[in-house]
Amino acid sequence: MRTEEDMNTAVANAIDFFKESREPHALLWLAVMHRRFGIEKFADALQRYDRVLIEQPEQAPLRRVLRRFADRNNPLQPEDWDAVTNPSDRLIVCALYCDRLGLPSSFAEMLHKAASAGGYYLPHVILTWFWIQENGCGLALPEGFMGGVYSASAAIINNDPMMVSDLRLEVAAFLYLVGQGKRVDDVFVERVVASQNGDGGWGNSRDEHGGSDWHSTILGLLLLLHVNRSR
Repeated sequence: MRTEEDMNTAVANAIDFFKESREPHALLWLAVMHRRFGIEKFADALQRYDRVLIEQPEQAPLRRVLRRFADRNNPLQPEDWDAVTNPSDRLIVCALYCDRLGLPSSFAEMLHKAASAGGYYLPHVILTWFWIQENGCGLALPEGFMGGVYSASAAIINNDPMMVSDLRLEVAAFLYLVGQGKRVDDVFVERVVASQNGDGGWGNSRDEHGGSDWHSTILGLLLLLHVNRSR
């Protein structure tokens, strides 16, 4: 059983992993963590994101849209919307701006289609629902729909809680994000702490060399921050 000190050490090491990060998607999540958990080392994350946005103008349209992760007053340039082409990104972005733009009439159907695809799409459905709730938007869904999504997502982890992977970290982190952390097997959380690399990160299961990956590490840190808050 991991002690509170073990958990705090794992969190501190993961925070240090990002001290010089220039990965834009990571920086957005660091800014979210600063807002939700008051992590002072991430206080300048949005400013760092904006510098990268200027330095990499070819990616600026999509990144300007996604910037609302960290800034509710984010100015939206209508032409930037065309840069959101990935179906999962479109789901999340619609939810990000639903309080400003409303939701498409077909949005419930889009969400159902993503949930039915399972696997990789399930945590994106959860994150989409999180932003809908955060923005106070209404969406009529079949009774038990999100409960089914939560159960199917938790099963990805709980069928083998000893295995840590990028997808499993994403599912666990987002279940905690929406207040469904009790569905995550405690054994998995133990394994997350135990599998942390010496540099404070976690590896992507696709990386044959076992190196730390920013995406897996963002998810591992987000998960452990919520676990600590829930104790």
